[in-house]
Amino acid sequence: MAENENTATEEQSGNGGNATRKFLLARRLIEAGVRVVSLSLSDYDTHTGNFDRLRLMLPVLDHGITALVDDLKERGMLQDVSIVAWGEFGRTPKVNKSAGRDHWPGVGMALLAGGGMKVGQVIGSTDRLASIPTSRPVHYQDVIATLYLNLGISPTSTTLLDPSGRPQHVVDKGQVIGELI
Repeated sequence: MAENENTATEEQSGNGGNATRKFLLARRLIEAGVRVVSLSLSDYDTHTGNFDRLRLMLPVLDHGITALVDDLKERGMLQDVSIVAWGEFGRTPKVNKSAGRDHWPGVGMALLAGGGMKVGQVIGSTDRLASIPTSRPVHYQDVIATLYLNLGISPTSTTLLDPSGRPQHVVDKGQVIGELI
């Protein structure tokens, strides 16, 4: 760890080695004024050995996000920083023959924190197998529209020019998630 990080911050970040350093670096970049920081934790594409791999990886993610949220809150920065934890796909409700779970585009999850959002709630639900949405489906463009709004960019009226010079909305069909605002 860095010499100027206090022991409590280091311990709270967990013992995930390189992942821990990534969370601390993200906080430092935010403190330095960087407006968008992307932190990538790989190896969650668990087509094989899902349970053994997640047993190792989920505590690192849990401790890292918790430490980042707590650290930003302690520094008075959490209201100004939106934190998003999101994978590229949901996972199949059934385990495959390699003890893994494959891509499942019908249901996924995202964790949102900070940014002045009303957090601490679950929005949407699935059937008991996590295979189909049953109430309040949220599209990925809804999450993006909400994040744009948090950045001060209107997702409904802001347009960008595409390569041919035509204006395109920043999200095609996303609606701001009202429960978070």
